[in-house]
Amino acid sequence: MRILITGAAGFIGFHLSKKLLEESYQIIGIDNLNDYYDPNLKRSRLEILEKHENFKFHKVDLKDKDSVNKIFKTYQPTHVINLAAQAGVRYSIENPHAYECSQGDGS
Repeated sequence: MRILITGAAGFIGFHLSKKLLEESYQIIGIDNLNDYYDPNLKRSRLEILEKHENFKFHKVDLKDKDSVNKIFKTYQPTHVINLAAQAGVRYSIENPHAYECSQGDGS
């Protein structure tokens, strides 16, 4: 099974990826590595995951439709677990445009 996990460098995404790698699943992790939380913590988590040969990581924002489509075409995941999120309600109020898709109609 090839599982795509979005938000793979976050707390839940990291722990889920680690557990599934220990069970010999193939994991494709994506994360935009934004700086809302400490990016060094996210990189440290990825260093642990990248020790597994069944883990592939891509720094991608879900709003980048072309990159996301390329990952799906390349890896053809059998399952997707979406754990990506922009943390913080206040951020969404102060920066509502950060949640808009930058390409086309957002589909």
